Amino acid sequence: MPKRSDMERNRWLAPIAHRFGRSELWRFTRRSVPRGVALGLFAAFIIPLGQIFLAAFLALPARANVPVAAVITFVTNPFTVPFWLVVANKVGRFTLKVDPETFGTAKAAMEQGWWVEFGWWLETAGVTAFGFVVLSVVTAAIGYLFAGFLWRFMVARRWSRRPGNGKVLGVPTSTRQ
Repeated sequence: MPKRSDMERNRWLAPIAHRFGRSELWRFTRRSVPRGVALGLFAAFIIPLGQIFLAAFLALPARANVPVAAVITFVTNPFTVPFWLVVANKVGRFTLKVDPETFGTAKAAMEQGWWVEFGWWLETAGVTAFGFVVLSVVTAAIGYLFAGFLWRFMVARRWSRRPGNGKVLGVPTSTRQ
C-alpha cells in the first residue's frame, strides 16, 4: 500500500506530487470512500496493467480516497485474471448477443484460410474487451452504492451504541409522554 510520502517522492509522479500531498485525498469520509471504491473498481477492470496508477490519477480530480482506490484494484490480480476473462467474455456475449450466423458475407469470406483463426480470435477478443468495459462501469456503480450504504450503516450503528443514546436527561425515551 503506497503511503502519501512514498507517492510524493516517486520520480514518475514528481510533476504532480504536490497534488497527492493534499490531506483530503487521504481522509476517510462518507464521500471520498465510495468514490475511491468506484474508481478502484473502474480502473481494475478497464485496463489489465497499471490499474493502481490509473486509480490514483482518477482519484485526484474526483477528490476520492487514494488508498481505497489503490487497494480496490486488487480485485483483479494475476490469480483472478482467468476467472475475470471468462466472466467478461460471458458478459460481452450476453450484452452484444454475438451469433456467428448473423455476419452474412463477412462470415463466408472469413471461413477460408488463415482468416478462420484470426476471425475467431478477433471476435473473442472484441467481445471480451467489451465485457470488461461493461464490468468496469457496472461494478463501479454497484461498488459506489454498496460503499455508501455500508458507510451509513456503520455510522448509524456507532451512533446507536453511544452512551446516553435513547435517553433524554437521564429519562428513557420509552417512558416519556
